[in-house]
Amino acid sequence: MMKDYQNVDAYISEQSPELQKLLKQMRATVRKAAPGAEEAIKYGMPTLVYGGNLLHFAACKNHIGFYPTPSGIQKFERDLKPYKTSKGAIQFPLNEPLPLDLVERITVFRVKENEAKAKAKAKAKA
Repeated sequence: MMKDYQNVDAYISEQSPELQKLLKQMRATVRKAAPGAEEAIKYGMPTLVYGGNLLHFAACKNHIGFYPTPSGIQKFERDLKPYKTSKGAIQFPLNEPLPLDLVERITVFRVKENEAKAKAKAKAKA
């Protein structure tokens, strides 16, 4: 059963000290890359919302999960070779430093993608 966290601070505070450190790094990186995004808890994990869901991240037993949608993974497929990925998820092992530069680039890509979708939607309505 998924735990119902009130906010991202509550989510992070309930993790182990090791995971808290990594989650705080992840949070700072994605917030810097998407300054206009709002934080939320969706699907039981920290989420950035900017013109819809932008990305999610979460603490897992052996990794930090990063969920930038399938397009975020496809666009950076070559850079993600060292990591386990699936259609919508990336696993960053706990025993390695987080690739924060890559996380930032993926986040910036997702911001631009959501902005383009919003512009196209607005144009279609006009």
